[in-house]
Amino acid sequence: MGEMGTFPIELTERQRAVLRRVVEDYVATGQPVGSKHLVESASLKVSASTVRAELAELEAFGLLTHPHTSAGRVPTERGYRLYVDDLLVRLGRPAGFPLDLTDARGEVETTLQATTEALSELTRLLALVSAPPLDAATVRHVEVLLLQPHVPMVVVITSTGGVSKRVWTVEDVVDTGLAKWAAEYLNEQVAGVKLGTHALRQRFEDPTLSPRERTFLQLLWPAFTDLADDERRLYVGGTATLLDELRLEDLAGYRDLVDVLEKRAALLEILAGVLDRERPIVRVGDELAHPGLRDVALVGAGYGVLNQTLGAVSLLGPLRMDYEKAIQSVRAAATELSRFAEAYYN
Repeated sequence: MGEMGTFPIELTERQRAVLRRVVEDYVATGQPVGSKHLVESASLKVSASTVRAELAELEAFGLLTHPHTSAGRVPTERGYRLYVDDLLVRLGRPAGFPLDLTDARGEVETTLQATTEALSELTRLLALVSAPPLDAATVRHVEVLLLQPHVPMVVVITSTGGVSKRVWTVEDVVDTGLAKWAAEYLNEQVAGVKLGTHALRQRFEDPTLSPRERTFLQLLWPAFTDLADDERRLYVGGTATLLDELRLEDLAGYRDLVDVLEKRAALLEILAGVLDRERPIVRVGDELAHPGLRDVALVGAGYGVLNQTLGAVSLLGPLRMDYEKAIQSVRAAATELSRFAEAYYN
């Protein structure tokens, strides 16, 4: 059973089969699908009059629509939604992903960007991968350097690939021994500690430290709080390809989509809704609840380690997309990223 709008829709198995063929044929050809084509395709072992009756019933349900210039039907947003619900139930295990990340030795940033590019090339859709959020990151390494006697610099590297660098000019000359001590202390005390936690703050306020040591550490503290920007990282692949392959009827929707791409915070908020590692999620048109995404669909899956979801792998494209390929692709990419994350963080 599917539920579209405010009323439930009960379809027979034959009606589901007809809807499935209409969606798949329309996705493949871009042309409205008629009863004659459905019968001649030999996939439906029923008469043309029966197919016409089923098409009319599906149209009455609001799952198909009848373009003025054609005798055939095309799916509505509701039709795509019900088709996808059936597809999610029918799909088996994900196929392999063309990018093997199990032996990757690169940083998270390189891996996520490579994943978006491979996913976009595979599907010819816009690929989006959100980076692990701040609360998933721990401090990996700290460098404290003196660029000049009055100019200290601190570099903080996180477990999720984030980097924060701060440079200050201070009135008093900074002792080289103090800078060296700070680097050693921080790497001993804060490596492995989660960002944004009270435990991290405590390391900077340890009462056993001398006033001179605590004062210098307070100078370095903003480099750790600046890492909040790490939360906003989003990797995008396939923009150029997507725009090159625009169909005229899709132009308005994609113009809005490009506008949305410039608003990373809005996209990250949308992707936060697909952080489910149990099953892929599909959002169609108005379900995305964003005015710039009315004419597109999103297919996404979460990736992560153990019981912690770190980010989402998603595809954005027209309503007329190959949903089966898109779902299998994001599932496979999310599986690979989860394997990478397990190895990387451990």
